[in-house]
Amino acid sequence: MTGFDWAGASVLITGGTGSFGNKMVEVLLRDYAPRRVVIFSRDELKQHEMRLRFANAPSVRYFIGDVRDRDRLNRAFYGVDVVIHAAALKQVPAAEYNPFEAVQTNIVGAKNVIDAAIDNQVSRVVALSTDKAVNPVNLYGATKLVAEKLFIQGNAYASGRDTRLSCVRYGNVIGSRGSVVPLFMEQRETGKIGITDERMTRFWITLEQGVQLVMRAVDEMRGGEVFVPKIPSMHLTDLAKAVAPGCEWEITGIRPGEKVDETLVGEDESRHTIELDDLFVIEPQFPWWTSDPWPGGRPMEEGTRYGSDNNPMQLSVEALRALIQE
Repeated sequence: MTGFDWAGASVLITGGTGSFGNKMVEVLLRDYAPRRVVIFSRDELKQHEMRLRFANAPSVRYFIGDVRDRDRLNRAFYGVDVVIHAAALKQVPAAEYNPFEAVQTNIVGAKNVIDAAIDNQVSRVVALSTDKAVNPVNLYGATKLVAEKLFIQGNAYASGRDTRLSCVRYGNVIGSRGSVVPLFMEQRETGKIGITDERMTRFWITLEQGVQLVMRAVDEMRGGEVFVPKIPSMHLTDLAKAVAPGCEWEITGIRPGEKVDETLVGEDESRHTIELDDLFVIEPQFPWWTSDPWPGGRPMEEGTRYGSDNNPMQLSVEALRALIQE
């Protein structure tokens, strides 16, 4: 299954009022001509704000709903060709304090999306995941790991139908609501910024790159893959120099649930990962629905990992500053 025709398609984005959803709608309207774009979310205020932003786009529709509500999903998915699943509870401390709520949204919600997509014969479903799903040390990462497994093996339930499900997995998003950049910008006014640990590294991706990755996944997916982009990493200290030059650093210590470095492809995943020039494709370990190997690329070296600390693409202070200004 390759070469998806976006023109005339009906696209639904769960959690569509977030940073990713806003950018994806922008890209769809700018570069493609989808018949319909459905924003599915539970926040009527954010939907109102989005409706004002895209006031001249009659193809964009707004559904109030929660991924926990399978009946509402089933209603919203009728006639939809592509679902992008971006809805999630993402704040690490909030997930730890409200663990059952995180499970209900991130795991049960994922199951509901899969069931509704299969029942409504949605052609392609792509779920957004995170580097925190690799060897997770917090509940948020653990729920996203389970969600990944559900979307991958959900293809077994869709076997014999047109529905295919895959994931994309990437790191921190510059410009998103959870980015540390706005915090550093606020703190620099005081002349002092908080650094958790001077060793800390993170993967870095723009919203535009994240959207383009998702659209490529929809184009090329066959079901069960996890698409991982080759993106640059940065040291937290370099980010501090780029955003708040000359400011004093206060070392606050690693927060609960954090890692010093993040991983996008784990050592054990390398055995079933294909490396392309610009991304990795993690193939399913139990592909009952297909027997064809991924075309092209080369096997990732067994026992290696793709981490923010050993990533050959490291952003300099100057490159970070240019990205932030952009």
